[in-house]
Amino acid sequence: MNDLLDPLAGVARLVNAETRSISAENPSGAKSGGAQANPGDDSHCAPAARNLGKGWKVRPCLRDVQPGQTITLADIAGPGVVQHIWCTADPALLRGIMLRAYYNDLSDPSIQSPLGDFFANGVNGLATVNSLPVAVNPRGGMNSYWPMPFRNRFRIEITNESQQAIGELYYQITYALGKIPDDAAYFHASWRRAITNRQRPEHVILAGAMGRGHYVGTYIVWSQFDAGWWGEGEVKFFIDGDPPDKPTICGTGTEDYFGGAWAFADIEPGNQLPAPFSGPFLGYPQARCIAATPHGRSGPMHGLYRWHIPDPVRFKRDLRVSIQALGCKGNDTFRPLADDIASVAYWYQTPPSGLPEAPPEADRRRS
Repeated sequence: MNDLLDPLAGVARLVNAETRSISAENPSGAKSGGAQANPGDDSHCAPAARNLGKGWKVRPCLRDVQPGQTITLADIAGPGVVQHIWCTADPALLRGIMLRAYYNDLSDPSIQSPLGDFFANGVNGLATVNSLPVAVNPRGGMNSYWPMPFRNRFRIEITNESQQAIGELYYQITYALGKIPDDAAYFHASWRRAITNRQRPEHVILAGAMGRGHYVGTYIVWSQFDAGWWGEGEVKFFIDGDPPDKPTICGTGTEDYFGGAWAFADIEPGNQLPAPFSGPFLGYPQARCIAATPHGRSGPMHGLYRWHIPDPVRFKRDLRVSIQALGCKGNDTFRPLADDIASVAYWYQTPPSGLPEAPPEADRRRS
């Protein structure tokens, strides 16, 4: 077992690897490269450090990232593994900040998601998530512990695709340089958004995963266009050539897939509202009956995650994952729903694969 990929199990063992960390204070991650900025060196230096010298929080973040601007956060020569990513920015801008990551010299990203959604923080940027691979802590401190092994090169960038400048973007990317086992696959994440229709109320979470790998997680932001129960739809996994109507894995309902039951209801007397929760592998951290968004108020919104860490879904050739948009009318009649569903699929596969271009920012923004 390689302890770079399983640090908890090997926490007491010495490993032949080198720890490095990239932030605005050490943009290259170089050994002895941190805390080298002088006040006024560039536009990212903090005005608050003007009376201090080198080494005193001079360049802790990126400042005034303009609309349309792309910044490379990390460009790392391997082999190695990214072990932790922390970042924070204005919660109102998270859907408009696009995170992309590239393996080797692929021209298309293998990780592509709005920044907040990638960290299970896609409702309003103010989630609290207490899970094993992802944590979001007050107020908007976002953490990823997904291991991201790479062999030749790994590049992470953000693009400000919102309508206004990012005033401050704080980040830190910690990684280890060392040998990666031959059977280590590449981490992927893909964001999708669609409005379902009542004739075929299906949202595709993942399609086009080709190769050998395993599926490790789902995050969903479900925005309702009307009130009422919304979570009867089944999650389906079509593995290695399954016909379109014959999944190998078919769940029993949306709240069941995310580890809850009976509409997530808090059944205290007089209260039938959903009860949010957040655990190591499953969570419903945000349940908004009427949600405030950066663009006004909306109908009910829900943020949910499931991490398939103890139970990965393995595939040898290809994988497709979908969820039905299905509610319930009264007590005994299912009804298809036309709802706004955004999702992030997380999986490992080999070889690394590029993802299709994401929809433009205007199509990601909630009206």
